[in-house]
Amino acid sequence: MITVTLYTRKDCSPCEQVKADLESLQSEIPHTLALVDVDEDPDLQVAYGERVPVLQVGPYTVEAPMDRAKISMTLAAARDRMQQTKGDPKLAARRERGASFSSADRIIHWFSRHFMMVLNLFIFLYVALPFMAPVFMNAGVPALARPIYSVYGALCHQMAFRSWFLFGDQVAYPRASAGVEGYVTYGEATGLDEDDLLEARRFIGNEEVGYKVAYCERDIAIYGAMFLFGLLFVASGRRIPPLPWYWWVIIGILPIGIDGFSQLLSQIPGWPFWDYRESTPLLRTLTGALFGFSTAWFGFPLIEESMAETRVNFAAKKARLDAKARAEDH
Repeated sequence: MITVTLYTRKDCSPCEQVKADLESLQSEIPHTLALVDVDEDPDLQVAYGERVPVLQVGPYTVEAPMDRAKISMTLAAARDRMQQTKGDPKLAARRERGASFSSADRIIHWFSRHFMMVLNLFIFLYVALPFMAPVFMNAGVPALARPIYSVYGALCHQMAFRSWFLFGDQVAYPRASAGVEGYVTYGEATGLDEDDLLEARRFIGNEEVGYKVAYCERDIAIYGAMFLFGLLFVASGRRIPPLPWYWWVIIGILPIGIDGFSQLLSQIPGWPFWDYRESTPLLRTLTGALFGFSTAWFGFPLIEESMAETRVNFAAKKARLDAKARAEDH
């Protein structure tokens, strides 16, 4: 027997007419009717609130306006298709999966409802852990700090002159070429060659200058801004619409691209097009934050749209299974 899903709501006269038409067709084309009240779930309201009544049966969806003849033709098509595909093992397996809730269904549904909690927690830990490396170094337990530096070293250059420092005289030690006034430079503070990139990567710090965070200034800003948007997105009830892609390019990608690539290219020996430049902690933080915030603004609402569709499908499946269970009890 085919199962018909009707998205409806209370005090909806077109919905009542569709239910009456379905009832009158019951003897002609037997079916199980699953009613889904769109006002009982915010995701259903968004998906179907302005469209009810909406009828789904098998692969077919019919929206208002619909009359008895159109409903009858749709039911007949779904019935005929079911009979024609009875021997198809793929469709049989799909129907079997749709006949019950599996553990995977429940896990996916839980994740679709709580994905922002999981995502925010992951980003928070991802940003917070690099700060624990200098905390452990300052506490005299380098055995706990060095694994953090090693893991994040695979993800970031960790140049000391482009990193934040804790427990020292300054929060940063930029290169002299950055031209940041009021700061002791990396070379002055450490006595190391500012052009020795490998040594700048290896240098963790000491009691005088402090210890560097295990992620560079720009990366901390990127993921910190993503976490900030994640909190705002949750506070809004996940209702912030996605940032248009062109604004993502203008606000997020162009500033970080100009700052990063102009620095990188200018430091290639013999580069003839513009003067050697070293970005500043402020510019790295600002461009990183713009990129992180705009990327989250572009991406998180799109993920929410996908998760909302999953929740809507789950609600419809639950209604169909409940209707089937009631029919079997009778």
